[in-house]
Amino acid sequence: MAFASSRIIQRSSRPSAIFLNSARLNYDKQLDYSRLSSLTNLICNEVDTITDQDEIVSLLQKHQPEIVITKEMEITPSTLSQFPSSVKLLCEAGTGYNNIPISHLNTTNDNDSHQPISVCNIPSYSNQSVAHMVITYIMNFAGAIFPQARMLYRHNDRRNFNESFQHPIYEIGGKTLGLIGGSGTIGTAVADVALPLGMTIILSSRSGSLPPGHKYANHPKVKVVPFDDVFRQSDYVSINCPLNDETRHSVGGREIRLMKPTAFLINTARGAIINEMELIGCMKEKVIAGAGLDTQEVEPPVENSELWGLDNVFLTPHIGWRRLETRQRLVDRTADNIEAYVGGGGLINVVS
Repeated sequence: MAFASSRIIQRSSRPSAIFLNSARLNYDKQLDYSRLSSLTNLICNEVDTITDQDEIVSLLQKHQPEIVITKEMEITPSTLSQFPSSVKLLCEAGTGYNNIPISHLNTTNDNDSHQPISVCNIPSYSNQSVAHMVITYIMNFAGAIFPQARMLYRHNDRRNFNESFQHPIYEIGGKTLGLIGGSGTIGTAVADVALPLGMTIILSSRSGSLPPGHKYANHPKVKVVPFDDVFRQSDYVSINCPLNDETRHSVGGREIRLMKPTAFLINTARGAIINEMELIGCMKEKVIAGAGLDTQEVEPPVENSELWGLDNVFLTPHIGWRRLETRQRLVDRTADNIEAYVGGGGLINVVS
């Protein structure tokens, strides 16, 4: 948890806050926002996202909030430069904050005399949920659940019941799971579930070893290997690293062609870590057995994306973090960030 320096804020009333795309979280109206509402005068803009940057500026200029909350919504440098001087805190309701131009903060705001904008995120709120999404994909691939369901429900094809079984299926125990970003919190959570299932874990690390004190540093079924060997040796490769300039398109045709033809690629991190066009080419050639993508480079993929029609690519709409309990935890930890700000004792989870 990152802390900022302490500051004293004298208040006679609650600060104003706007959640620019609250329906991204509370699409089913099942979440409890009462704590957020008790801390702030909260306005919820009940949309999933806003793509028109002018609309963002218009909302902020209209409501003049002190706190802005977003969830996975792009804010361009130009939009940031037009934030009203009322804005003091920008809360990303999630772990990743690549949607916010951090480098432009506090350099282009419309009033240089006001207090700089701080940005907070919510680390580690979805570790288990995302890890379970990875394991869900592995279990579905191992049991050929996806192609079976497609045959039965899309084509009314009952050959798996009436004739010889049509798909290869495998046990999970004894298989190798390769983790890209495996020493992080989500990668570790994946290992927490995979190891009791009897899997072997391999991952890459620049240092050639796990960080000192890592819980699996001396585990007999967890080992660090060169990056390319993660792809060569694994039966399943799971991407669990953050998206940044170094990881963008770091998995493409070269890496996929290193994989076994029976292997599966799983991405529950950020879509742009995979070079999507090169992935599509490999999947059309059936270089590997399948890919499970809970995240895509553009979400949702454009209407004419070939991803929709590939029978060995399985898409889910970025649901790794969407379980009810996970979303409520996200709301509660957003409230923690705001409570720390309102209390004046020092911000938490600061990324700028």
